[in-house]
Amino acid sequence: MLYRLDLTKAAMELLSALIERQEPGGEVNASQAELGARVGLSRNSANTAMALLESRNLVLRPKDRKYRTYYLHPYVASYASQEELEEAIEDAAERIEAGELPEITAPLYETAPPKRQSQPLRAVRAAG
Repeated sequence: MLYRLDLTKAAMELLSALIERQEPGGEVNASQAELGARVGLSRNSANTAMALLESRNLVLRPKDRKYRTYYLHPYVASYASQEELEEAIEDAAERIEAGELPEITAPLYETAPPKRQSQPLRAVRAAG
């Protein structure tokens, strides 16, 4: 499903750092600068990547925008046991239906984005 989210390479790397640092249940206590540095992103690149992850609802911020606290969406968070996972997924589905939790969103296109056109290689004559 991640390919449908149209994430940049920087956003994928930042998401990986968040996943590595999370506590069971998806809480991440780290600054954006720490997370970005972990994967070699500049402050601006980390900021842009985090904004994209938040816009897709993969990363949720507390309403008070508490510094250094992020939450991974329950659908992508890890859990300590299979039972906790099942309970969290059921709870998340109920909260999404009630409008209390956003769904993970993919960009909507009126038409499909263009596919990259590969240019065939051709020989070039050497100068001289």
